[in-house]
Amino acid sequence: MTIENFEAVAVAKLIGSDERSIVGWVYRWNTGSLCVLWKNGPRRVANCMPELTDVELSEIDFHGLGQIRCSGGGHT
Repeated sequence: MTIENFEAVAVAKLIGSDERSIVGWVYRWNTGSLCVLWKNGPRRVANCMPELTDVELSEIDFHGLGQIRCSGGGHT
């Protein structure tokens, strides 16, 4: 039986709409895929640091992250 070990490392911080708070991180798995880990649930994202390539931004749907609304209908 083969046991596969999966690991991920943070490659970017997601910056919130206030342009200063960290609302999440982008992780790259050892499989090559990217995922988002939210600090306190999904929040509107204004920027990421460091910048990601266009392909990486597409993989995490960065445009969609900028459209997220909070559950109360407000914007964060």
